[in-house]
Amino acid sequence: MKLLHLDSSILGDSSASRQLSRAVVRAWQSAEPSAQVIYRDLASDALSHLSAASLVAAGTPAELRTAAQQHEVALSETTLDEFLAADAIVIAAPMYNFALPSQLKAWIDRVTVAGKTFSYGENGPQGLAGGKKVVIVSTAGGIHSGQPSGAAHEDYLKLVLAFVGISDIQVVRAEGLAYGEEPRAAALKAAEQQVGELFAAA
Repeated sequence: MKLLHLDSSILGDSSASRQLSRAVVRAWQSAEPSAQVIYRDLASDALSHLSAASLVAAGTPAELRTAAQQHEVALSETTLDEFLAADAIVIAAPMYNFALPSQLKAWIDRVTVAGKTFSYGENGPQGLAGGKKVVIVSTAGGIHSGQPSGAAHEDYLKLVLAFVGISDIQVVRAEGLAYGEEPRAAALKAAEQQVGELFAAA
């Protein structure tokens, strides 16, 4: 099994989402000892955002691409190939200003590709990247799950994953992390318990 592990927090070792995503990966490896983990740190090794240059590079014949265009295309292809090859994905998704980190959005734009991970037909959109298991590690300073304020965070990520055909999605959630030391500790403890429950039957 190939397990893709994505971190996107800019907070380094003090990040709750990084702490919890590592816990999920460790638990998954314990349940699946043969799992091959591919790690991508979207904060320290950020992908460039989708741009006109990205589209031009993709539409330019390979033999005519500049060095910059070759790099841009290689970046997109590598990111997409990692996603397509993964059997399982752990996505650490902290909330910044009511939304996903822009670094994670840049990754989403590289893997949500017409003809590769979704297509449109007479009956509307069809996901082409099904069969994967995803665990979202959702963290936030406030309380947003099930609220309108969470629409551009956890809800959006679920929507995108469903759009490309992924239906096996589970969430490990820690909210209220900015409410003080005790609420933070309680939220992290509850999230760690959720991690244990994910693989209890494995």
